[in-house]
Amino acid sequence: MNNPLTYADSGVDIDKANKLVDRIKDIAKSTPRSGVMGEIGGFGGLFSLNLSNVPNPVLVSSTDGVGTKLKIAFMMDKHDTIGIDLVAMCVNDIIVQGAKPLFFLDYLAMGVLDNDVAEKIILGIAKGCNQAGCALIGGETAEMPGMYQDGEYDLSGFCVGIVDNDKIIDGSYIKNGHKLIGLASNGIHSNGFSLVRKIFFDKCKYDVNTKLDELGTTLGEELLKPTTIYVPTIISLLRDLPVHGLVHITGGGIDENIIRVIPEVCKAIIHKDAWKIPPVFKVLQKEGSVPDSEMRRTFNNGIGMVIVVPDTSAQEVMDRLGAMNEKAFFIGEVESRENNEPQTQWV
Repeated sequence: MNNPLTYADSGVDIDKANKLVDRIKDIAKSTPRSGVMGEIGGFGGLFSLNLSNVPNPVLVSSTDGVGTKLKIAFMMDKHDTIGIDLVAMCVNDIIVQGAKPLFFLDYLAMGVLDNDVAEKIILGIAKGCNQAGCALIGGETAEMPGMYQDGEYDLSGFCVGIVDNDKIIDGSYIKNGHKLIGLASNGIHSNGFSLVRKIFFDKCKYDVNTKLDELGTTLGEELLKPTTIYVPTIISLLRDLPVHGLVHITGGGIDENIIRVIPEVCKAIIHKDAWKIPPVFKVLQKEGSVPDSEMRRTFNNGIGMVIVVPDTSAQEVMDRLGAMNEKAFFIGEVESRENNEPQTQWV
C-alpha cells in the first residue's frame, strides 16, 4: 500500500498559516477605527456604518497592487514598506472622490509561506492604514506551491470608503480660470517599475546596492521609498475649502490622469518648470534616453496629486498646505478648450 499523503506533503502547511493568523490579529488591533466589529479570523470582515453625519451615503471602493516594485523588495529582501505602497495605491484613489477610507483588506500569495516575511508585509499594511485613518479588518494569505519562485510573492489590496452624495468630487464644477496645485511625490511611488528595472538593471547593469551621487543613497533605498499617502492632507482641505477636482498621478502621468476630472470643454495648461523634478527621474531619463513625452506618460515626475481649485481660493489652499508642511506648487490652470484641442498642454 502506498504511503498516505497529507496536504503538508504537497507543500501547504496549515499549521504555519494558523500561527500567522494569530500574529496578524495583534497587528490588526493596531489599526483601530470606530465601526470595526470582531477581529481577524472570521469568514468575512465586519464593519458597522455610522451614518448619523452622512445624510446620503455613497460607498467608494478601490483595488490595486504594487506592480513590479515588488521585484525591488525581493532583490533587497526588505518587506516592511511595500505594504504602505499597497494601502496608498488604494486610498489615494478613493480620496480623490472625497471618500474617507473606512476599512482595508489584503491578499498575499506565496509559494511557500514565510511567516516572518508575511508579518513584515502586514506590519507595513497596518502602518499605511494608520496613516490613512482606516482599519485593517481582514484579508487572505495563500500558500500555493509551484506558483511563485522562491522568495517571491504577490500582493493586492482592497479599500472601501464613504462620502456623502452631495460632496462627491467629480470635476463637474471645474471651469475656465481654476488653478492647478501639485502636491510633491517622494519619488517614483508605485508606477513605471518595469521601465525602471529595464533601465537600471538590464541596460546599466546596476544592482540595488549601487550608490549614485545624484541620489545620495543606494538605488534600492531610493526605489523602495513608499508611496505618499495624501488622505490626511486632502481631508483637512475638504473641511472648509473649495476643492473641485483631485487627481492621483499614477500610470499615465499627469496627462492621462487629469483628463479624468477636467470637463471636455476645458483643457489643463501645465507649466513644466513650475516644480523641481526629483533627481531619480532625471537619472532615469538620462540613462534610458527616454523622451520627455514618455517620461510624462509613465512617471509622476515629482507630482503625486493634483488639486483643482477656484482662482479665488488658490492662495488660501496653498497657505493651508504650507501650514501642514506639504510641498505644493502652482503648476498650471484650466482654460476653455477649442474643438479638437488636446485636453492637456505643456508650456
